[in-house]
Amino acid sequence: MSKLETSLQAAMNARIIGSGSETMVLAHGFGGDQSLWDKILPYLTKHYQVLLFDWLFSGAVKYPNLYDPLRYSSFDAFADDLIALMDELHLTSSVFVGHSMSGMIGCIASIKRPQLFSRLILVGASPRYINTDDYEGGLEGATIDNMITSIESGYENWTLSFVKLLVDNNDPLSVEHYLRCLKSMNPEFVVPLAKIVFCSDERETLEKVTTPCTIIQTTNDLVVPESVAHYMQKKIKGETTVEIVKADRHLPQLTAHLELVHVLGR
Repeated sequence: MSKLETSLQAAMNARIIGSGSETMVLAHGFGGDQSLWDKILPYLTKHYQVLLFDWLFSGAVKYPNLYDPLRYSSFDAFADDLIALMDELHLTSSVFVGHSMSGMIGCIASIKRPQLFSRLILVGASPRYINTDDYEGGLEGATIDNMITSIESGYENWTLSFVKLLVDNNDPLSVEHYLRCLKSMNPEFVVPLAKIVFCSDERETLEKVTTPCTIIQTTNDLVVPESVAHYMQKKIKGETTVEIVKADRHLPQLTAHLELVHVLGR
């Protein structure tokens, strides 16, 4: 099936559930799918129409041939898909919740089409993961190189170590959930996607964001230090607040969903 033969809504498993006059868009991160939001959905759907979808790299997508690593060689192509999907569903001035890589995708989409978004909620987002002399991204370039090598040499082993880095190890059900998502991805998509995510530098993008933002950071995220949240707050032009969620690692929607809901409620 080619992209022309299917709507983005069908291709991306998009669905709108819940009630409310406002729409909230939930965008999952690297290696995930929309099921990662399951725990917080019952709370959100009471107050919002919630749009859920899977990025085309996700293992949950029915037509994996729609994902072309050459086309998706930057966050821009993902932002274009997000805009096209929202246009297809006639959504405007929505609250966008972007986890991890989706945080920066939402920022780019908001620059291209500000009227689509009333607020951006960026969960564990980062404009750059690699440290430089004047910026603490949290990871060294060599760490990223080693990660790419590990993905290429043994995907199965890499998924196990990567999940332990991202998900609170004291929550085995959440570890298992994210591992399932990661293992369902086509390994051929993972290396090019990892390079886009972990080698990107979107620091200059932040200065063009004028939509109000809430940055949500966990107390112990091993891939995004707290300094990144404050850096983003300084750079973003829209009115921006930082909220800290008491949680271990990078996926509070799985391991600290009630704390996350509490912050979203504010």
